[in-house]
Amino acid sequence: MKEEQDYIQDLTEIRSMMERSSKFLSLSGLAGVMAGIYALAGAYIAYSHFNFNPDEISYSSFDSSSLSAIIFLAISVLLLAIGTAIFLSWKKAQKRNESAWNSTSKRMIATMAIPLSAGGIFILLLLSKNLIGLIVPSTLLFYGLALYSASKFTFDDLKFLGLIQMALGLIGTGFIEYGLLLWAVGFGVVHIGYGIYMHLKYER
Repeated sequence: MKEEQDYIQDLTEIRSMMERSSKFLSLSGLAGVMAGIYALAGAYIAYSHFNFNPDEISYSSFDSSSLSAIIFLAISVLLLAIGTAIFLSWKKAQKRNESAWNSTSKRMIATMAIPLSAGGIFILLLLSKNLIGLIVPSTLLFYGLALYSASKFTFDDLKFLGLIQMALGLIGTGFIEYGLLLWAVGFGVVHIGYGIYMHLKYER
């Protein structure tokens, strides 16, 4: 009986070692929570201070200075979220005596970079054609594609987050007037909920 238990334990340890080598498990749930908070703050500022809430595909109510401020705000939210994710993932990797920058994390980032780069170029094209109303849902759609693609290199739960973001992006494309609200839900509320779930499931 004891030999059987030892055998099962050895198999469990081998499986755990293989999983650590093939998947990046240092993603922090708290990073998702913080990203959600940044996104909600950004959406609030965009709506309350810049009156940004496109209600049609071709949104011409914005002057160039206000649009530049919105773009700067969006980039600031993005950099804050990325910076927090990198820092918290690095801290988590240290606790696990692992390297946050390894072959698996490099493959995960490379996989995410493809849909994100395509999305970035697509958004620039929309911006050049003044199709502002499609930019907000497009960010959700391409971000969701990136998450779904990256899920094979980290927690499987990430694919469900990706599917939710894609669904919200598609809905936002059909209902432009709710684009900013859906963006706040996807990048804000869903991120916070997902981060709490991941923290309770994997980090407690």
